[in-house]
Amino acid sequence: MTHAHLIILGSGAAGCTAAIYAARAGLAPLMIRGNQPGGQLTITTDVENYPGFAETIQGPWLMEQMEAQAKHCGATIVGDHIVQADLTAKTLVGMGGDTYTFDALIVATGASAKWLGLESEKTYNGRGVSACATCDGAFYRNREVAVVGGGNTALEEALYLANIAKHVTIIHRRDHFRGEKVLQDRVLAHPKISVIWDHVVADILGDPHPMTGGVTGLRLAHASTGVTRDIAIHGLFVAIGHQPNTKLFAGQLDMDATGYLVVEKGTVFALRDGQRVPGILAAGDVADPLYRQAVTAAGMGCMAALDANRWLESQHI
Repeated sequence: MTHAHLIILGSGAAGCTAAIYAARAGLAPLMIRGNQPGGQLTITTDVENYPGFAETIQGPWLMEQMEAQAKHCGATIVGDHIVQADLTAKTLVGMGGDTYTFDALIVATGASAKWLGLESEKTYNGRGVSACATCDGAFYRNREVAVVGGGNTALEEALYLANIAKHVTIIHRRDHFRGEKVLQDRVLAHPKISVIWDHVVADILGDPHPMTGGVTGLRLAHASTGVTRDIAIHGLFVAIGHQPNTKLFAGQLDMDATGYLVVEKGTVFALRDGQRVPGILAAGDVADPLYRQAVTAAGMGCMAALDANRWLESQHI
C-alpha cells in the first residue's frame, strides 16, 4: 500500500500543472499517469496556441516537458491505471492490484473524444483528422475541410472553421441537426458552409506516408441505401462529442447530464449531493464541458493544487 498526502489522478496538462504547484508547496504529491500518459496532447502533433512558444511545438514534447518539470519540482510519478476508487475510504486500486491511499485527491482524468471507429481514422489522426477545431483549425487556412456531426459541437466547429478554411462541409447521418436553433440558422445561412445530409463517413482517404502523407478525401455512404460517393477534402474534424473519464466516480460525485464532474463555484472542489466533498478536487477536461483547452486545463490544475494545499493546511495534515 502506498500513501500520499495528495494524489493526482491523471497526467495531462491539468495533472502535471497540479503536480508542479503541489510539489513546490511541499506536498510531495503522487501523480498516477493513467492509461493515456500525457492526455490528449499526446495525440496532437503541431501545437501553436500554448502560451510561451513563438514557434510551433509538438504535443507529445510539451507533455514530456510538463512531466519532467513536475519531477524536477519533487512530484513522484507512477505508471498505473486506476480501476477502482472508494472516495469515502480514500483508497484507489490500480490495474495490477496496487493500493493507494490519500488525504486529498485531484481528479484530472480528462475527457476522451468520441471517434468514428474507423481504422483509417487512427492512420490519419494528427495528419488530417482532428477532434478539435480551435486546436488544429489554423493548419487548414484556405483549404477544404469537413466536419462530421450534427449537435452543438459540430455546428460550433463548422462556424469556427468557416473563418479559416476555404469551405466547410458538414456530414450528418440524419436529415436535420440536433443543435440549438440559433446555431442551425447561422450554419445554414453561412456562404462557406454546406451540408451533406443522410450520410456517414465510411472511410478516410489519403496518402499514409508518415512524413509526407495526409488526408485527401472521404468516402461517404448514404445512411439508408449504403450507396457511396467520394469527396475531396484536406482535413476532417470529428465532432460527435466528448466523453469525460468519470466512470470511476459514478455514484460518488455529482455529474452533469453528460457525465462531467461538477465543482463548487469559486473553487474546484468536487460536489456530492450539491455539497463540497472535503479533500476531493477536479481539474481539466473532466470538469470542463465547454473550453477543453490545454491552457484552461493547466489553469484548473493550478487552482486544484492551491485549493488542496489550503484544505490540507486547514486539516493540519
